[in-house]
Amino acid sequence: MLRRLFYWGLLLLSLALIVPAGCYFWISWSSRTYLYDSVQDIPARQVALVLGTAKYTTDGRINLYYRARIDAAAALYRGGKAQFFIVSGDNRSLSYNEPAQMRADLIAAGIPAAHIQPDYAGLRTLDSVLRADKVFGLQDYIIVSQPFHNARAVFLARHHGQAVIAFNAADPMLVQYRLKTQVREVGARMRAVWDVISGKEARHYGEPIPFPPED
Repeated sequence: MLRRLFYWGLLLLSLALIVPAGCYFWISWSSRTYLYDSVQDIPARQVALVLGTAKYTTDGRINLYYRARIDAAAALYRGGKAQFFIVSGDNRSLSYNEPAQMRADLIAAGIPAAHIQPDYAGLRTLDSVLRADKVFGLQDYIIVSQPFHNARAVFLARHHGQAVIAFNAADPMLVQYRLKTQVREVGARMRAVWDVISGKEARHYGEPIPFPPED
């Protein structure tokens, strides 16, 4: 009996290590050729999707992930690699509105207001990429976020038939940022794989909003 319990425990431990690692590396491997670090190297697309995050950390400092995504989007615009932008994120209350904040900061960075479309229902990465297709009519666009996030977003989008590529925003070098993010990313990638396997859809769709708008 003890030997059987030992073997069952060993099997469960192995699965607990292999499954997360397998999901993590599957997403990294399958997305690697679609991620770009250089504005000069990335192919031009009409639209870029900027994935949301909070502008400020819980202690009131500027979130370095947020700042880097705004800078990356502005660099694509200045480099002629994207002319229109969807800013997709959480809009859980009147006092917390990621898309509105991103839109304001992209305007401040020199992107015309008419070229920026908020997506207020980007509650998760899955929702953002599915809504880009089902609501805004896009399948071939640039995703903007940090490399770890881009890999997961590209994985989800391409498994839903989209032809996306991604531009990597700068990844904060501070240990306290990276460690927490990497641990959380393991769970996020397991959930992404399950979303693909189970055919998970976005929480909200609504009426189509063609973007860029027709002349």
